[in-house]
Amino acid sequence: MAIFKGSGVAIVTPFHEDESINYDMLDQLIDYQCENGTDSIIICGTTGESATLSEEEHMECVKFAIERVKGRVPVIAGTGSNSTQTAIELSRDAVEYGADGLLVVTPYYNKATQGGLIAHYTAIAKEAKAPIIMYNVASRTGCNLEPATIAALVRDVDNIVGVKEASGSISQVAKIMSMTDGKIDLYSGNDDQIVPLLSLGGIGVISVLANIAPREAHDICEKYFTGDVAGSAALQLKAIPLIDQLFCEVNPIPVKKAVSLTGFDCGPLRMPLTELTPEHEKSLVKAMKDFGIKLA
Repeated sequence: MAIFKGSGVAIVTPFHEDESINYDMLDQLIDYQCENGTDSIIICGTTGESATLSEEEHMECVKFAIERVKGRVPVIAGTGSNSTQTAIELSRDAVEYGADGLLVVTPYYNKATQGGLIAHYTAIAKEAKAPIIMYNVASRTGCNLEPATIAALVRDVDNIVGVKEASGSISQVAKIMSMTDGKIDLYSGNDDQIVPLLSLGGIGVISVLANIAPREAHDICEKYFTGDVAGSAALQLKAIPLIDQLFCEVNPIPVKKAVSLTGFDCGPLRMPLTELTPEHEKSLVKAMKDFGIKLA
């Protein structure tokens, strides 16, 4: 059985002005998501600025999210690293804390071979007994998880169950589904491609958009699942201008600003990320208003 079906929010990590984690605000964001249709919380992913969290902060954040969600929706912990041993340790801890699943990005910077990727994921899965979703985002990691590699891992490793596909290549997605006979939990890693991936057998999205439009991200999926493909596609297309603005600068710069604009003060970004430029903020505000999002 899949960890979740529908829209999982890649939730932002709010900070105080001194850049310590603002757990009170994170609690509010978790409640908001659980009360507005989100089907899963993905904590400490790219959108959560995991790359700038210490390992201690990372795991405190995961533990807090699990405790505060209180079983309302599944919690998936981002536990990837460019070090296999670090990924194992983070994954073990997340499982011990009660994470329902793990999101494990391909090891960045190292540029592992496909054989190295198989060894990496197999080692993590052996030590962390929870369902694992692989995260393929070569634009950030410099390393593409090839369809044949994904198929081999899903076939040979019991608790590797899915992939968050953010390559942007529909052809690659089609090959993944063909090579796995559809026996994989496929999630869109791009908000502008939810419906295309669902049409190839996907079961949801791990979404940036859901931070500010949780109900709509959920509904794109739910309408598709219930047979209202036209309604799903219409909502997907309506969201495109907003999605474009959420990626006008590198994620999570725009979405963290967007969340703050809705009244949840998420504080600063941690360097090397910098604040959204004024011109981009202006276009983001317009896109949010045009989509129907109320600003504080």
